[in-house]
Amino acid sequence: MLALSWPLVITRSTQSVVGFSDALFSAPLGEEALAAVTTGAFNTFAFIILPMGTSLILQSFTAQLRGKGDLESARRFAWYGLMLALVAGVAATCAIPFIPSALRYVGYAPGVERHMRTYMSIRFLSVGAVVGAEALGNWYGGLGNTRVGMVAGATAMVVNVAGCYLLVEPRFGLPGFGVAGAGWASVCAGWSGFAVILLVLWRDFRAAGSLGGRPRVSELVRVLRFGLPNGANWFLEFAAFALFVNVVAGSLGTTVLAGFNVVLQINSISFMPAWGLSTAGAILVGEAIGRGAKSEVWPIVRLTGSVAGGWMTFVGILYFAKPLAFFRVFTYRGSEGILAVGGTMLALAALWQLVDAICITLSETLRAAGDTTWPMATRILLAWGVFVPAAWLAVRTLGGGVVTLMLSVVAYIAVLAGALAWRFASGRWREIQLVEPDATPGAS
Repeated sequence: MLALSWPLVITRSTQSVVGFSDALFSAPLGEEALAAVTTGAFNTFAFIILPMGTSLILQSFTAQLRGKGDLESARRFAWYGLMLALVAGVAATCAIPFIPSALRYVGYAPGVERHMRTYMSIRFLSVGAVVGAEALGNWYGGLGNTRVGMVAGATAMVVNVAGCYLLVEPRFGLPGFGVAGAGWASVCAGWSGFAVILLVLWRDFRAAGSLGGRPRVSELVRVLRFGLPNGANWFLEFAAFALFVNVVAGSLGTTVLAGFNVVLQINSISFMPAWGLSTAGAILVGEAIGRGAKSEVWPIVRLTGSVAGGWMTFVGILYFAKPLAFFRVFTYRGSEGILAVGGTMLALAALWQLVDAICITLSETLRAAGDTTWPMATRILLAWGVFVPAAWLAVRTLGGGVVTLMLSVVAYIAVLAGALAWRFASGRWREIQLVEPDATPGAS
């Protein structure tokens, strides 16, 4: 598991560094720019998350096919990932003209809205590349090769950090492009990472002398059948969280909005190792199911959860003990007020670390088995039927503050962890057949 997971840990961590560095290099531009870039990155991810979540099912297919020994069929699934990326890229480009009206509807402060409009309009140009890199990385991961995604992610991270350094503030004779510079740095990063993994795919297909045969409509339908619930799961839950960030947290003012989004950026870096570990565990689960060895699934889940939970507990202790140490890097002239608010929020974020590890471990396990519809329905019900209404009532109606805001997130994640644990224990995932019955070794 560790051999599979360490490249995934680096891959997921490099992805979070892209948004983190955008925020870090934009912080000297002021609180409004910081709020715009962090919230804009969050909103952009909300658009990406549907195709990205859908593409994760490619890993489940290829892992099970690898377990069956049918690598020829597995190659075709790379093409389905590229199709998803193309659709996502076209949709994002078409959505750019609608960004200004969407942001006006939310009601940000004028300066925040102006900066966010600029940043998001640029970032949307990277959606196709980000989804393509994610899809192919998942495809390679299911085949047991997690290093390709790591190289692509590291390339994107280096390009993003260098681009932010050159483009955000005046340097080396360049005038400094502010939040637009951060946006263009992310676009260059996304396309650089995609180019790397696309080049590797072309090389590998050429060496194998096979493209996996013609894509099959029946397989694409199965990808969408099992992948879309996973993508919709991510999208609708994330949309609920985006509403929570923009409307509930945003109602407490620009300082709280900026502080909460910085907490999310910091937490994304600590969370990504746990996600990488859980994804590695899911690959092993998929292979075990493909071999017909479902009795091996629970020991894999137990091991994955123990390692991911240990890491997240360690992170939570750090957050609680030294929250201001993490926040000071985002404090510049005129933005010192964010320290007090942000430190409190990060300390409270320590409370959700362990249950978050349980959530991601069980969610990835169920996805590896093809159990995507029930988790989707549960997440949507809890997010839209419980979390958002309760948070809205507690903060906007009853006047709750920062503590109430954070505790509402903790409660939601804890309830979700309990629901996913119940679903896994029920054993219904054992009855799901993900791969087509005729996908056997030698099938064309």
